[in-house]
Amino acid sequence: MKKYFLSIFALVFPLLNFAQETTSEKIDKIFKDYTGWFVDGIFYEIPFSETYKIPWVLIVLVGGAIFFTLYFKFINVTGFRTAIKVVRGQYEDIEKHGADTLYGDVTPNEQENIIETIRDESADGEVSHFQALTAALSATVGLGNIAGVAVALSIGGPGATFWMIIAGLLGMASKFAECTLGVKYRDVAEDGTVYGGPMYYLTKGLKSKGMGGFGKVLAVLFAIFVIGGSFGGGNMFQANQAAAQFVKLFNLENSDNAGLYFGLVMAVLVAVVIIGGIKRIAKVTEKIVPFMAGVYVLAALIILGANFSLIDDAFGLIFDGAFTGLGIAGGLVGVMIQGIRRGAFSNEAGVGSAAIAHSAVRTKYPASEGIVALLEPFVDTVVICTMTALVIVITNFDGGFMQYGVEIKEGVEITATAFDSVIPHFSIILTIAVILFAFSTMISWSYYGMQGWVFLFGKGKLIDLAYKILFLFFVVVGASISLGAVIDFSDAMIFAMVVPNIIGVILLSPIIKKELNKYYKAINVKEEAIDDGAIDLNEKL
Repeated sequence: MKKYFLSIFALVFPLLNFAQETTSEKIDKIFKDYTGWFVDGIFYEIPFSETYKIPWVLIVLVGGAIFFTLYFKFINVTGFRTAIKVVRGQYEDIEKHGADTLYGDVTPNEQENIIETIRDESADGEVSHFQALTAALSATVGLGNIAGVAVALSIGGPGATFWMIIAGLLGMASKFAECTLGVKYRDVAEDGTVYGGPMYYLTKGLKSKGMGGFGKVLAVLFAIFVIGGSFGGGNMFQANQAAAQFVKLFNLENSDNAGLYFGLVMAVLVAVVIIGGIKRIAKVTEKIVPFMAGVYVLAALIILGANFSLIDDAFGLIFDGAFTGLGIAGGLVGVMIQGIRRGAFSNEAGVGSAAIAHSAVRTKYPASEGIVALLEPFVDTVVICTMTALVIVITNFDGGFMQYGVEIKEGVEITATAFDSVIPHFSIILTIAVILFAFSTMISWSYYGMQGWVFLFGKGKLIDLAYKILFLFFVVVGASISLGAVIDFSDAMIFAMVVPNIIGVILLSPIIKKELNKYYKAINVKEEAIDDGAIDLNEKL
């Protein structure tokens, strides 16, 4: 293993040192020249008037979320309590064995005329519900929550927070739908390795509806986009921002190779995790994500507690701004766009990426993981993004460090200033949080990208290794050179995933509804068994 790392970095180091000194601007220009059309197309804003322009990809995301919310009868509300129970393991027995074999099939065996009670000990999947949730959360909780919220508020004012919350609530239905399909149509290899995500439900799901060719085209497009997104927004951008925060924290701005060395260390740490596959990724994320999110939320709660009397005033600004615009450029629609954009882009609901992580869960009921997945936008957007927004609004009542309506570029610095105003030197912890969140995002996106890679090029150890080496190379590249058009292109790749994914999930919605009814029926069987005394409530719950 040591020889493997040393060989890679012995080759990579001189190349990157040369690139850092001579080709950053060239790389940026080449990307801009050849990919600018793609970026402009994905983020094209439809002009509804001279003042109001809405990105078409945002319309697809929000439109899909509204459709899923209505079609599944507000599953984002009705399924919330069930989701908590599933994560806590209250239905683990039926998910592993199946309600019929665990408690007795309601239809007797025709030959023996007795209730079937054989327990099936098998259960496909590699990780628990909680691990799948944290693995997916690790790819969304991070810079968007810390820096993105500050940027949204600088443009749209406090009112953007309200629409951010709305986007998060609607996104819960999108996550439920796509993650249910991720489990439903996953492939499980003989060694137990799970291969899942939109690539598989677009091909197998649409084939079952007589649209195999169309599904294959959508799946290939999605796989290409997810690979591109994993190298860029899920890797280079994260490494770049983490390195920038590290350099600032230790005042290394004058060091020519600080970013390069940081990238090499980060690449080694990422390698240690991703070589172990989804099981190791899940074991790391289940520790990092709850811990760092907990520290961040706790700090926010301390600030809100210290300014308890101002919370109602902050919400007043948020609600007033949400429906009036408070003089922000673009008015009401402008504020709405900024809030929904930040909410939708932060939790990635509808993008399809999370379905890849959730498909590895151990369960016999696809809808069980869909219900767990709906917690993701709630935690990411409704809780963490809202906490960030409240802290900024409360600490900026006097406009001391940010003027609403004037766009800022460095969102992390604004959020750090807001936290530092109440908790001195918290910016140091925030910098560590940025680095850890970037790390967890990278390891999760490495899994997403590899699933797309395997779908296109086949399954095998050498194919896996080729992708992982490329991914580690881009970790160092991202930390070492300045990124501009490269990141614009990779962001466009991530949001291009929306198109094939939303189309496929809408077409497969009737199948999702059947799976949801099947899971609810299994839960009812369990509840009836408890009521009839067939199982001990205390023992099972």
